[in-house]
Amino acid sequence: MFETLKNAFKIKEVRKKIFFTVLLILVYRVGCFIPVPGIDSSAFKSAIEGNTFLGIMNTIGGGSLSNGTLLAMGIAPYINASIIMQLLSIAIPALERLSKQGEDGKKKIAQYTRYLTMVLAIVQAVGILLSFSNVVDTTMFGKDGEGLVWLVYIFVIIIYTAGTAFTMWLGERITENGIGNGMSLIIFVGILSTAGQAILQQIQAIINDINQIWSLVGFIIAIVLIFTLIVFVDLAERKIPVQYAKQIKGRKMYGGQSTHIPIKVNASGVMPLIFAFAIVSFPGLIINLFWPTGNAAIGVQTWFSAVSPYPFYILALGLLIVFFAYFYAQIQFNPDDISKNIQQYGGFIPGIRPGKPTSDYLRKISNRITLFGALFLALIAIVPTYIFALVTGANSGLMNAFSATGMLIVVSVALEFDKQLESQIMMRHYKGFMK
Repeated sequence: MFETLKNAFKIKEVRKKIFFTVLLILVYRVGCFIPVPGIDSSAFKSAIEGNTFLGIMNTIGGGSLSNGTLLAMGIAPYINASIIMQLLSIAIPALERLSKQGEDGKKKIAQYTRYLTMVLAIVQAVGILLSFSNVVDTTMFGKDGEGLVWLVYIFVIIIYTAGTAFTMWLGERITENGIGNGMSLIIFVGILSTAGQAILQQIQAIINDINQIWSLVGFIIAIVLIFTLIVFVDLAERKIPVQYAKQIKGRKMYGGQSTHIPIKVNASGVMPLIFAFAIVSFPGLIINLFWPTGNAAIGVQTWFSAVSPYPFYILALGLLIVFFAYFYAQIQFNPDDISKNIQQYGGFIPGIRPGKPTSDYLRKISNRITLFGALFLALIAIVPTYIFALVTGANSGLMNAFSATGMLIVVSVALEFDKQLESQIMMRHYKGFMK
């Protein structure tokens, strides 16, 4: 990757795109530190720490959510809107047809995603403020501010919604004029900044107590091993050979080549984790919204919490991850369509008859690989948490910063960014050759 960056800076056009991308990312990070009047950041931080899903959103946003800043919600509403639109594109025939209409259809779906993002941003801002009403600070209106608490709510909701719109705009500009996917890079930078803050806090703890250095060493070793495993699985794929028969059309002969169908082990990426964490955390969000105290809150803390003494949370999380991994595999890989395309162009899998036997064979391979990928995601989501707890302590900021979701996103975005840079370099080389 470093060699790719070195080669990219030698090309003027690519270098400009890199600088443009870095500039917009810096603008985003500045917005993550601008405080919003009417929010008590200390109360916001303590409220976020007790919620697993909001903790993930805080990590993705680079800690801006826990500080209640201008871009507190960041790109989270856009992520949810994109997921919902993907699901609706399968469930609603009109949207499915629209998604297959090429570039014009993609533009319309992108516009619908923007509208849905704004709606979800408003709903999420209202939900957070109502769930954690103690984060609202009315002193901005003086001693009589308590009577104007509704005005503070409206002001904060407008600011947070505008912050989401601005973040979405930055991401789209990076995608159009920069390098890589802007939304993914914003998430990537947010996770790295959260991890950097946690490491600095640990270094400060080492300065105060030299014995803490062993926890940092053990943590670094665990992180290197886990990152290596994630990269290995993320790049792993099963290549199914396909042979195309020779065809004579007129005076020319076509086909006769060999190729393969790549099936990635972890094709669904981090989406099953996000869905699973959202559903497991949903009961806690509802209880905090309507019954913040009492037996209901205690029951949710007992059964639907990562710190629960019972294994229900772990089992529910693992089963949901496996379910959504299979769900996304069905969306992304359709054995029947692939079998038809292979047969249509005169291809076949060696040893497998064309038609239904081919689709059955592909489905069997896909299900086996998806099972391995789903179990890998479940283990990554559960096991590292306890490893970090043993190495660094259960209340360590390092354990929260380096979550399974965060590490998977960092690896995926870094690999994708490297591929984008390589494609930009290759494209410039081809242009130079043609001239």
